[in-house]
Amino acid sequence: QVQVEESGGGWVQAGGSLRLSCAASGTSFPINGVAWYRQGQGNQREWIASRVSGGATNYADSVKGRFAISADNAKNTRYLHMNSLKPEDTAVYYCKLIIRQRDYWGQGTQVTVSS
Repeated sequence: QVQVEESGGGWVQAGGSLRLSCAASGTSFPINGVAWYRQGQGNQREWIASRVSGGATNYADSVKGRFAISADNAKNTRYLHMNSLKPEDTAVYYCKLIIRQRDYWGQGTQVTVSS
């Protein structure tokens, strides 16, 4: 059974950086794609970035130029590098991995950016 574990959230001052990890276990199949979402308090969950293997990487305007997706296929892990963080980036961040055309969600990780 595929499991997805997120990690890397925490507290950071405005202007700082964090790296979120999204690791798949329980499968020998590769990750075909990843999408990152976030949900701030009182807000709906919003898409912020995605990448399909062999395809384009796309970012929401709110994070473009500050966030970046990377991959470590040997570890079956995807990362979200977050730079120049702002207080409005405060949210619970979720990753979604696509493996064999099925979606698997992480449990979410809290990111708090103080001004």
